Amino acid sequence: MKSHLVEVTQRIRERSAVLRGAYLARVDRLTGRAPGAQRMGCANVAHAFAAMPGDERLRIVAERAPNLAVVTAYNDMLSAHQPYEGYPAIIRDEAQRRGATVQVAGGVPAMCDGVTQGLPGMELSLFSRDAIAQGTVIALSHDVFDGALLLGICDKIVPGLLIGALHFGHLPCVFVPAGPMASGLSNNDKAKVRERAAQGLVGRDELLAAEQAAYHGAGTCTFYGTANSNQMLLEAMGLHVPGAAFVHPHAPLREALTREAVGALLAISEKGPRFTPIGRLVDERVIVNAMVALLATGGSTNHLIHWVAVARAAGILIDWTDFSELSAAVPLLARVYPNGSADVNQFQAAGGTGFVLRELLDAGHLHGDVATVAPDALGGGMAAYGQVPRLADAGGVAWHATPATSGDDGVVRPAAAPFSPSGGLKLLAGNLGRAVIKVSAVPEERHIIEAPARVFTSQEAMQAAFKAGELNRDVVVVVRFQGPQSNGMPELHKLTPPLAVLQGQGHRVALVTDGRMSGASGKVPAAIHVSPEALAGGPLARVRDGDLIRLDAVAGTLQALVPADDWAARALATISPEQAEDNAHGLGRDLFGGLRRTVRSAEEGAVTWL
Repeated sequence: MKSHLVEVTQRIRERSAVLRGAYLARVDRLTGRAPGAQRMGCANVAHAFAAMPGDERLRIVAERAPNLAVVTAYNDMLSAHQPYEGYPAIIRDEAQRRGATVQVAGGVPAMCDGVTQGLPGMELSLFSRDAIAQGTVIALSHDVFDGALLLGICDKIVPGLLIGALHFGHLPCVFVPAGPMASGLSNNDKAKVRERAAQGLVGRDELLAAEQAAYHGAGTCTFYGTANSNQMLLEAMGLHVPGAAFVHPHAPLREALTREAVGALLAISEKGPRFTPIGRLVDERVIVNAMVALLATGGSTNHLIHWVAVARAAGILIDWTDFSELSAAVPLLARVYPNGSADVNQFQAAGGTGFVLRELLDAGHLHGDVATVAPDALGGGMAAYGQVPRLADAGGVAWHATPATSGDDGVVRPAAAPFSPSGGLKLLAGNLGRAVIKVSAVPEERHIIEAPARVFTSQEAMQAAFKAGELNRDVVVVVRFQGPQSNGMPELHKLTPPLAVLQGQGHRVALVTDGRMSGASGKVPAAIHVSPEALAGGPLARVRDGDLIRLDAVAGTLQALVPADDWAARALATISPEQAEDNAHGLGRDLFGGLRRTVRSAEEGAVTWL
């Protein structure tokens, strides 16, 4: 293994020793118990299985058959989750074939950030992750299960399900994806129409037609944003059946993989051949593998928040410095939009997760000797995730070695000839705080931007200034009071088209914000997640219009070029009472006031349960 992998993992292990030890002690206290039907009171048992057919009740109570939970994020508002409607029937049928029973333990909320972008609902988006974690725990709280199948794909849903599952760390768990939608209008062409619309060159009808051509069917959106990054990370953590991430929802292989997930769960259940509770499976090495996979593919910046929270749920402490040090040594092996022109279907066709993980493993960038949910026949450890699933002639799934060469070296490349010797994300630090930037999406000539600041406290104000022609110059747009304590840390993608227009006109522009930009931040330099946030007294509250700001992704700095004495003497700007009131009320925001008051910083994972 590469030295950077060993050193960062060891540092995380030492830093986490006390918390991790306490977590594993809690996991161990809950393993080895009698099944729920034997352990619980008769009334509890009767309630738990009252709706089951008599033969299934007999299996659980008398025959002590494994009882599997399904926790589903199904709804048909999310294109990615709409295919889950029929999954419980498939899973139940497969479980019966294998001598087990299944109950849908519960559903969790799942919102679509694409629907709420730029709207008040987006202010609930980040907090929905912890609500999903709580919903997962509530679903599993009946405590009658021998394992759990977790059905979720998109942005906050997978981290939320994973955080909830880790709080039931004594249970074996397998994630069950549903795959991406077919390719439609290319992401590049869609972005061009958005930029033209921002300039008023096309109307609503043309813009809507482009959007509907891009988002047109069941499955995940086809760009490499947070949802598809989730799937990459779950493969790298060994929590999927190998190769399951990017098979289309309606492909025959999709159902076969879903059925295989039932077998995978039974194999790692307490009655199976290799009992592997999720709290034991997800250790420091597995967390580092996920971080490496994110960096090697230029994945979503959201995961510098979410995976900090996921790790914390398993008693593991990671921070942005860990990500930054790994990124400096991990090669960039994929170019998928917004880091390139390809979509995830082209990524899958070129080799996909199997190619990337095999290359990383062979080059020493991954821990190979980790526990996974992969079938024993694939040999164990991360090597199983370099295999490609196919329908077997006799039914079911057969795996084959990933091709030795890339199917398209403009999309994926071997570790020996990467797109870049370093990963796709970078830490920035300076007198403005700590922030992250997705450098893999930004042209090299724009990795350093120095320009006067224009300060806003809302995305609406910035858009109004753009439309009024006030930003037609070199400018660093500062949008503050967008952090988790202020308004839930919404994604600010509505800012991307106007900033891209300014950049396309030849201006040197950048964004600096304590808000989020997710996995689709695009080609404009964006220092995001600035921490501490402005509302918490962070230095972003000191910035004034006209201050010279330097964003340097080469040196890893984010500075207001203001004399130190002047900077230290400045009073902190405050959010207006009107904006604070607006952030707190309407469209359900009232119910999240407690989370805004207790939430940790972005670098601490924006967790609300500590």
